[in-house]
Amino acid sequence: MVITKGVTALLVSFFVALGGGRVLIPWLLKLKIGQTVRTEGPKRHLKKSGTPTMGGIIFLLSLVVTVVVFQAFDAKTLLLLITTLLFGLLGFLDDYLKVVLRRPLGLRAREKLLGQVIFSLVLTFGAVAFLGRGTDWYIPFSRLLLGEPRYLELGNVFFFAATIFIMVGFANAVNLTDGVDGLCSSVTLIVMSFFAMTSLALKEKGLFIFALALMGGLVGFLVYNRHPAKVFMGDTGSLALGAAVAGFAVLTQTELFLLLVGLIYVVETLSVIIQVIVYQLTGKRVFKMSPLHHHFELSGWSENKIVLVFSLVTLIMVLISGYGL
Repeated sequence: MVITKGVTALLVSFFVALGGGRVLIPWLLKLKIGQTVRTEGPKRHLKKSGTPTMGGIIFLLSLVVTVVVFQAFDAKTLLLLITTLLFGLLGFLDDYLKVVLRRPLGLRAREKLLGQVIFSLVLTFGAVAFLGRGTDWYIPFSRLLLGEPRYLELGNVFFFAATIFIMVGFANAVNLTDGVDGLCSSVTLIVMSFFAMTSLALKEKGLFIFALALMGGLVGFLVYNRHPAKVFMGDTGSLALGAAVAGFAVLTQTELFLLLVGLIYVVETLSVIIQVIVYQLTGKRVFKMSPLHHHFELSGWSENKIVLVFSLVTLIMVLISGYGL
């Protein structure tokens, strides 16, 4: 019954996103809300200049509609939905400043960081104070290897600090991954399948509906976002997806699994950090360009090949992680 309801939620969300895209994309084109492409990036990206952005609205709308239709109003689901939308709103403001008001850098870094920290604190405090979430992390594979689940107790201060770091870190890591047509949406679609599986195992019906609804919305969005993309998700979508991924981990005590299922996000972020540090120390670059997907682009990989390989890596990590629950 729960699985049937979840699949139905996925289908509803898919069709809402499909219809939403048909309405929103022409409207964005009419308003000339288009992406500005960096001239220092891969040259073949220059032809993407003017492609509508803020497309994250498509799958966020389908998510909200589906959650309401299926009345997934339990406290955990609502807290996750609110946090996801708050991050999406922050991304929307950033996109609006960049593409509508023509302020190239959008929100200032400190403004964006402050918002992310505050919104992360909302989820963390809500989970601990009102939902009975402990201050420990489930240790992956402990049930499989030791016969019983084991947890790593962090204590209040470290738990709050670590959780906020994870929320902010993954929001920005997902944002970095959004640089190739269909990449971020494809990888996150597969990551969400892990959290759907986790929610089902924990009998969290509301979170299960949320995961399937977001998956359906992403499939619908991919119809327009696959190469060659007719729309980009913008920070509106990528920050929201990052918050959803990290928020799911916090609410299901699976934070450590993010290193596995979110491997692509982690590697993309590390490639940027390594590139900057090595260049500052030696004046040389480790990668042709960072994040890593641009390195592969400049090495001759097509966008579709990058999406396929990164998605397969994510799928493998999700399957491995499933045994660790």
